[in-house]
Amino acid sequence: MSLTLLTALGTLAGGALAGAAPAGAATGTTIASGVVYRQYDLTAGAGTTHVHVLSVDLTDSHVRLGLLYPGKVASRATVSRQATAQQAVAGVNGDFYNITETQHPGVAATGASVGPAIANGRVLKAAVPVGQRFGPRLPPGADTDDVLGVGGDGRARLDSLTLTGTVTVLGRRLPLRGLNQYALAENSIGAYTSDWGSVSRARATCGTDTERAAPCSTSTYEVTVRRGRVVSASATPGGGAIAAGTTVLVGREAGARRLRELAEGQRVSVRYGLTAASRHAYRFALGGCPVLAGGKPLPGLDTRTSAVRTAVGIANGGRRVLLFAVDGAPAYRKGLTIAEVAAALKGLGATEGFSLDGGGSSTLVARAPGAAEVSVRNHPSDGTERAVPNGIGVFTR
Repeated sequence: MSLTLLTALGTLAGGALAGAAPAGAATGTTIASGVVYRQYDLTAGAGTTHVHVLSVDLTDSHVRLGLLYPGKVASRATVSRQATAQQAVAGVNGDFYNITETQHPGVAATGASVGPAIANGRVLKAAVPVGQRFGPRLPPGADTDDVLGVGGDGRARLDSLTLTGTVTVLGRRLPLRGLNQYALAENSIGAYTSDWGSVSRARATCGTDTERAAPCSTSTYEVTVRRGRVVSASATPGGGAIAAGTTVLVGREAGARRLRELAEGQRVSVRYGLTAASRHAYRFALGGCPVLAGGKPLPGLDTRTSAVRTAVGIANGGRRVLLFAVDGAPAYRKGLTIAEVAAALKGLGATEGFSLDGGGSSTLVARAPGAAEVSVRNHPSDGTERAVPNGIGVFTR
């Protein structure tokens, strides 16, 4: 393993990491203006692990955070490939995602993420129902709407983003309850745009609001709207690329019955947006799981299951962001519990913390000084990088 700092953060006390930031926390390797990389050993309940941290100073006018993604919601690529394609200088993997469909034979896993996503101020997708999520158990009060984002003020914060939308036909407004999601709520209608990609939309009508593995719905309907008019319909969700200016509406149960009432040539208006609980507007946001708020770990965090993790800390009132990844090399693979992740972020000075996808997905990349492309700094636990749907990119001007 190459580069920088190897120190100890502290020992366990009452199930949480003790101590402040690691010794020598101010040192590290400067990746770009406002971006510093460092790595160190950390003693946790399962033994010594090794972590990699990118500190990003958002007060530096030359640096910003943005969404890494392969160009479509239902698509995957490695973090290094996404970062190189978007010319990011560093980054980590992002949200949990629809990784497998063993419970629904014949239905393709979409690779789409669980939570909302915004890229460059454009809404890409909304969140799946809580019962349909992948990933560790949520702490009490957490939801799939939870996001980490950066607003127009340039500050990072934790928030929640809720879909607001309507399908208007003959003056009647129907609620829109999904946007480019791998799973729709029961009895609902969801919209799919060119941002979705070409993967089949069949997964959208499988499972229930409380059980991801429940059978696929037997009552479905799909309507294609182009330039504000219905151009085709189908009893089952389809696949293939969606052209710009076209929206595919997918309904299940009561939502399907409403879509069956639409006739070819009928005018339809589809409107949607993501509304933040804080009312802030975001230029970048992605989903995950909050673990630290107001400098305190959330109640109910898991203290038993140790694993390789990726997380984000927010410090200095949203002016500094810490991208945090555990090394997946065999010597360190036991990793951290979610409670230990929260404690480690707090030890680095964070007051808010957000857990992202872990295990084989955990990847931290950064450019070496003078390099044209990023390189992987941790050891992914699969032995190679895993393709993922999104991540957090660090960009310089």
